[in-house]
Order: sequence, then C-alpha cells, then structure tokens
Amino acid sequence: MRSMAKILFLVLTFAGTSSALAQNTAAPCSAAEHRQFDFWLGEWEVTANGKAAGTNSIHSILGGCVLMEEWQSSGGQFSGKSFNRYDPDSKKWEQIWVDSSGGILKLTGEYKNGQMILQGAQGTGEEAVIDRITWTNNDDGTVRQLWEKSKDGGVSWTTAFDGLYRKVEAAD
Repeated sequence: MRSMAKILFLVLTFAGTSSALAQNTAAPCSAAEHRQFDFWLGEWEVTANGKAAGTNSIHSILGGCVLMEEWQSSGGQFSGKSFNRYDPDSKKWEQIWVDSSGGILKLTGEYKNGQMILQGAQGTGEEAVIDRITWTNNDDGTVRQLWEKSKDGGVSWTTAFDGLYRKVEAAD
C-alpha cells in the first residue's frame, strides 16, 4: 500500500511539474519573425503581363510553423508546392519548391522593408544558375512576385516571372 502511495505521489508531482513547464514554455513558432511572410497567406488569382497566369493557395500549417503554397497554372498544365519556414538559428527564411515537371528549388533569405527575398544556386560549374524571388507586400493588398535568374554569379539578372497576386473574394 505504501508503494502505491509513493507511485501516486510521483505521478501527481510529475503531472503538476510538466503542466507548469508547458504553461511557461512559449509555443513553437510564436515569435514575430515567424509571421513575416503572413502577408502571402490566402487564396490568390495571379496575372503576368495582364494575363491570367494561375491560382495560388497559401496556408499556415503545422501549428503556424510552415507556410504551404499550392500553385496551379492557368489551363492546369503545371502545378507545384512549396514549404516555407523561418529558421531561428540562422535567422533566415527557407523555401523548398517542388513541381509537376520534377523541378526543385531550395531558397533562403530574409524579410526586409516589406519584401521577402529568397535565393539559391542550382547546378554547378557553367550550368550554375542563381534564382532570386522577391515577394513585395503592396499597400493595396496585392503581392508582386518577381522571379529573376542569373547565369553569371549575380552580375546580371533576367526575369523568369513577374506576377501580380490579387486576393480572391470569399463567396457568401
């Protein structure tokens, strides 16, 4: 009987301690830096050069630790997904993009002056390309996504995609 009382005491003590620890521990991904890319959240219609380019759906997942993008081109021939997260150790944002052509991009960067700027090198040697994507949080609620590529180590850049995101109004 005495050992049963000891066990009950230990269980209650541990339960109380773990509850107190849980209350004093900040939720993962609750720092302000984790919300820097939230301007991209939502359902979007995307145009490029004034023409429909596709739709994009951006959701917060995994307890607010990850933004998941789901892209679908107009006409449905091309789709892709990205996973975006803030890394508190490096103080950088990371994106991994995969698409229906088998392509993959791995980008890192940061949020500055209303812009999320991520870039990464793909390939090696003379085949190396730097991708740089800038999302601008516009005052009118739109988002501009400018994707640039460099084949000369960042000396010069060409535009791969220049899209304007407009939120899709929720149907009543």
